[in-house]
Amino acid sequence: MQLEYLNRGLVAVSTSEGVYLSWRLLASEVTGYSETGLVGTDFYVYRNNLLIATVKDSTNYLDDAGKATCKYSVAAVVNEQEMSRSDDVTPWEKGYYDIPLQKPADGVTPSGEVYTYSANDMSVGDVDGDGEYEFFVKWDPSNSKDVSQKGYTGNVFLDCYKLEGTLLYRIDLGVNIRAGAHYTQFMVFDFDGDGKAELMMKTAPGTRTLLFDKEGSMVTERFVTLPEKDRRAGYSHSDDYRMSSEDYYHYLVQTFMGWHQHEEVLNGHWPSSLEECFGIEKQYHYPLLLEDAKKLATYFIDVYAPNRSKKNDLRTFEGFILEGPEFLTVFEGSTGKELETIHYKPGRFDDGLMWGDYAMPRIEPGNRVDRFLAGVAYLDGEKPYAIFARGYYTRAVIISYSWDGHHLKEYWCTDSGWTSMSNPFNDNPHPRDGRSKDYGSITNQGAHSLSVADIDGDGKQEIIYGSATIDHDGSVLYSSTDVMPPESANPGKIAKLGHGDTLHVANVDPDRPGLEIFMIHENGRWAPYGYTLRDAATGEFIYGEYAEEDRDRGIVGDVNPTYRGLETWANGFGLKTAKGEQISMEAPGTNMTIRWSGDMMTQIVEGTFNDDTTITDWVRGTLLTANETRTNNGTKGNPCLVADIFGDWREELLVRTSDSSAIRIYVSTEVTDRKLYTLMHDAQYRTAIAWQNTVYNQPPYPSFYFASDIEWGKVPIPKFWTAQEKDS
Repeated sequence: MQLEYLNRGLVAVSTSEGVYLSWRLLASEVTGYSETGLVGTDFYVYRNNLLIATVKDSTNYLDDAGKATCKYSVAAVVNEQEMSRSDDVTPWEKGYYDIPLQKPADGVTPSGEVYTYSANDMSVGDVDGDGEYEFFVKWDPSNSKDVSQKGYTGNVFLDCYKLEGTLLYRIDLGVNIRAGAHYTQFMVFDFDGDGKAELMMKTAPGTRTLLFDKEGSMVTERFVTLPEKDRRAGYSHSDDYRMSSEDYYHYLVQTFMGWHQHEEVLNGHWPSSLEECFGIEKQYHYPLLLEDAKKLATYFIDVYAPNRSKKNDLRTFEGFILEGPEFLTVFEGSTGKELETIHYKPGRFDDGLMWGDYAMPRIEPGNRVDRFLAGVAYLDGEKPYAIFARGYYTRAVIISYSWDGHHLKEYWCTDSGWTSMSNPFNDNPHPRDGRSKDYGSITNQGAHSLSVADIDGDGKQEIIYGSATIDHDGSVLYSSTDVMPPESANPGKIAKLGHGDTLHVANVDPDRPGLEIFMIHENGRWAPYGYTLRDAATGEFIYGEYAEEDRDRGIVGDVNPTYRGLETWANGFGLKTAKGEQISMEAPGTNMTIRWSGDMMTQIVEGTFNDDTTITDWVRGTLLTANETRTNNGTKGNPCLVADIFGDWREELLVRTSDSSAIRIYVSTEVTDRKLYTLMHDAQYRTAIAWQNTVYNQPPYPSFYFASDIEWGKVPIPKFWTAQEKDS
């Protein structure tokens, strides 16, 4: 398997007890295991070039005689022979490290709204092959929107920084990419195996790379390449497809004028007249004249839609991008140079009419059609593939791509097909399968994220698409269903487990073979369960409970060492053991977990809106208060990133300062005698760091049982190569 080359990742932090040091053990250095950890390489610790310790049982050390002015390095020791020594580091004096940021300037929307910027999601990747990560930061405008919310948004920016704060480049996604959690997933990974990470994401006309001088002034800009087909059609980078309310009205008029030619009407699936769709007496001839189409559009906006729901205020609908080209672009990680741009697949097709956005009582143009997911997966067990997807309520399309350094190549496409509707303005397409014989069962099974794991033990990773799982070859491995309980809306019927906000794939129960899936389902009375724990390999139900309403969130982790396995908890259901036994009705928070403590327990990251970020242990209480820092996305309370980016196997907390002037990095300084290779050398964990920024951020999980009672003999030792080792 291709993995990334990493250096020793040594960090030093000044504490009240001295200087704490932490560094990486690489998976290639492991030769076996003991009662307290993995064994293999030992380490010499140097202070100011003098040997001060030999460390065998861990990859951390507390130098009680250390000072902030000292320089430290470590060297691997194999068979009592010293190998190469790491670069020197000096201690973080304040207990954290700040990466200074260059905040984008404020902006103004076409409607006159002023917006500001704050740092949001992050990812990491080694863009220059030196074994040290660079940091990708997404800038979110203050008016970013959920995909179901109307209104203009500011542009989205993506920066790439060196650790010391050098801004390598900024990508401005332009006015034709809307800002919000559902729109921009950016995959940072070494896709072609050259030892340097690339960046892939959805782009549009107007997307450009900006380069800056040392003073922070922009010196050059490079727009992505418009495909020849789009250039011939007259598209340009000056195009602005953001819809005003007047634009939307005219769009609706044009749609109605073409009603007689719509493929669903021609095929007899939809009524031949809009009057029949709206339940009124037919009074117009088709094809519609312009004036008649205007009358029907006015009736639809001002009468029909409000009668369906008081929330339907389409007269003020604005800010959506429902027309124009959509692209997928590969950027060079070190420079932001565009390497290739292709059309995003599948295209939107329309403003959501075929996707069911007009069918429910709440009419939401641009909603279901613009639900995007992305990830990275080792589909062949050897190299990483990019995963880009669209849709999960009705039609769902998942596509995988390989990148050879020159061109994207589609590996497979899993497309459920459209869900049929008898009336696109009054129907419920959610519970129905798509029209594809092979893939139709995956409709309405997706989540606001995805997960990637080798769930069947064949060495190749699958895509866990919520309540359905896509095998490594693109086939549907299973799509989970169950019997509706007596208190549900449809007792005794077989129904899909359905969509949900929260998804976790981990070894929850070490006494069962393989991995488990813990998911919260939001279909309420129309779903068999409010949450489930399922066997990842088969989708088999292990335990769960019915819920009248969407419980939205839940999580897993080892928060109580008394019980074997990881605990699970969902809002309103309390804390349970891996076997489903009730521990208490009280439970930890559900925003994000972190592996922070030396005993391998799970901690919780807390913080919403203007609260300081904290790390809390369910038993021990608050372990860290990160003063003057903020989490993201309101009640979601997501840090910018949680990942094992340097130091030992524990995860770092990356959060923005309250003014977004810096990304602040915290590392655990709790001494541990547990020795484990960096989690970034576990393929399931590493791909999870890549997709952590996808929609509603979820915690990463390794492929093995990670808990206070970890079984060291069952920790897999990956066999892998890196580009640097291959070249040497």
